[in-house]
Amino acid sequence: MKQIAFVKYQGTGNDFVMLDNLSGKYDNLSISDIQYICDRKFGVGADGLIKLNKKDGVDFYVDYYNSDGSQSFCGNGARCAVAFAKELGVIDQNTVFDAIDGVHAASIDGTGLVSLKMSDVRSVSEEQSVFVIDTGSPHYIDFSNDEDIVEFGKRIRYSDRFRENGINVNQVREENKNTIRVLTYERGVEDETLSCGTGVTACALAQMKRIGLEAGRIEVSTKGGNLAVEAKMDGDGFNEVYLIGPAERVFSGTIEIDQ
Repeated sequence: MKQIAFVKYQGTGNDFVMLDNLSGKYDNLSISDIQYICDRKFGVGADGLIKLNKKDGVDFYVDYYNSDGSQSFCGNGARCAVAFAKELGVIDQNTVFDAIDGVHAASIDGTGLVSLKMSDVRSVSEEQSVFVIDTGSPHYIDFSNDEDIVEFGKRIRYSDRFRENGINVNQVREENKNTIRVLTYERGVEDETLSCGTGVTACALAQMKRIGLEAGRIEVSTKGGNLAVEAKMDGDGFNEVYLIGPAERVFSGTIEIDQ
């Protein structure tokens, strides 16, 4: 048996098991171990697991795994990783870290509000009321569909077009031009999540395209809480993209796994 020390974080209801792997002690954690730890009935329970790894040239590396063991970039997870790095004393207020989609900058204030610089978006695919945008993870964004998000999400995610690589699915409702409400079906979790950072970002960028906002801020509400996205249009895409929202420590503990 091996004991795993963890800290649980959540960002607008998107929850993560955080592991301090700066010494490399969890390098050999298997995919089945990660699935077990994330299991809500037998493990700690989480949408994903993050190992905070050491990497030269940056403050740390965000090694993110969905609850099924697959890997991608996670905006809310990255924001929580920034808060965890501050808890560990790795950073103070500002940081530069690496992730699966490249290097990011971020800052955290005294209240735990994290501003995360997302990767530039090179292009946006628009098909009537549907957008497809990659913000570190790919997102299918629909402004007109009101059916159950899980059923709708499964239908899109497992369609012939997206079955092989998968895609996250979002439903968006406009409250006003600068405020939207977002629901998310997340690949890797294969269910609805209360929030999704890359999804919130993608939906906000789609809204900016819809209303012709060349630079500004979109407020986004999710079932897990409120976030904001700031960005500037750059040709067919966007740059200076920031995801802004809270990251909160929930609890810490240890879990035993067979190794």
